[in-house]
Amino acid sequence: MDKPNLSAGCFLGVDGGGTKTAFVLTDAEGRELARHEGGSSYHIQIGFEALHTLLHDGVAAVLAEAGATPQDVIFAFFGLPAHGEDSQVQPFLDVIPEAVLGHQRYACGNDMICGWAGSLGGGDGINIVAGTGSIGYGERQGRSARGGGWGEVFSDEGSAYWIAVQGLNAFSRMADGRLPRGPLHEILTRELELASDLDICAFVYAKSAPQRDRIAALSRLVARAAARGDVAARRIFEEAGRELAAIVESIRKRLGYEPGETVDLSYSGGVFQGGEPILAPFRQQLLAHSPDYRLVEPRFTPAIGAALYAARLSGRRLRLPVDA
Repeated sequence: MDKPNLSAGCFLGVDGGGTKTAFVLTDAEGRELARHEGGSSYHIQIGFEALHTLLHDGVAAVLAEAGATPQDVIFAFFGLPAHGEDSQVQPFLDVIPEAVLGHQRYACGNDMICGWAGSLGGGDGINIVAGTGSIGYGERQGRSARGGGWGEVFSDEGSAYWIAVQGLNAFSRMADGRLPRGPLHEILTRELELASDLDICAFVYAKSAPQRDRIAALSRLVARAAARGDVAARRIFEEAGRELAAIVESIRKRLGYEPGETVDLSYSGGVFQGGEPILAPFRQQLLAHSPDYRLVEPRFTPAIGAALYAARLSGRRLRLPVDA
């Protein structure tokens, strides 16, 4: 393997998220130089000052690991959650990287772009993200479209947060007799150390911890219950697959795919790491919409996708011969 050439400059990719933020630095040829992981970059949850600190520290860490400086960065892309969803807030988000880098060779966008660029290597197609929240994004012949991603209060269907909320609802129904008690009730009771069923209210409504991430983390317990055969939990994942497929289908239509035209579709986010419990109903629902979908495993991480997109915005194209 050739030695990375830092003297030719580098590209910085930042993939933000509700739970964690990944920083990746590649050389001008696309070879990874360094990576770093920080916490949530969801400004609605952590605030602008904390976001500035997170990005400053993350960029400093990844540059230091590679022995690079901000001036070595040819271009950077910062994919931030909720970017573009508040016209009054966006100008404040867009200037934070300038204070971090000391120059304007960067762009900001929604983190959905990172998932798409990484999963499909920047090629035409659609990517669906199901992490703490959910959102879809695709490009075809210069056109772009997004779907979902309206936030956890009334959207984010199929996300970890959504799955967790449905699981909590099922627990409450099991507790008061509206549903038969299954493994989900036992698992939540044990893992949350509930002395009584109603204690789950204290856990959910407590103000001592970030609500969104804390609730979303419960999706893993719902997945565990589904693996143990819990009927209600399995139905939640079936519905999650249906909702995620509906987001994808809406994007396919808006991108103008013709009948018979193959639609490359990939996915990213922690929910999909659960494997078949979510992928099986997702595939089934996609087929019900159209036979033209071709489900492909992600080629690269969203953070690498951010670096790919940074290079593209600078007018270059990274060569990434092997999956990252």
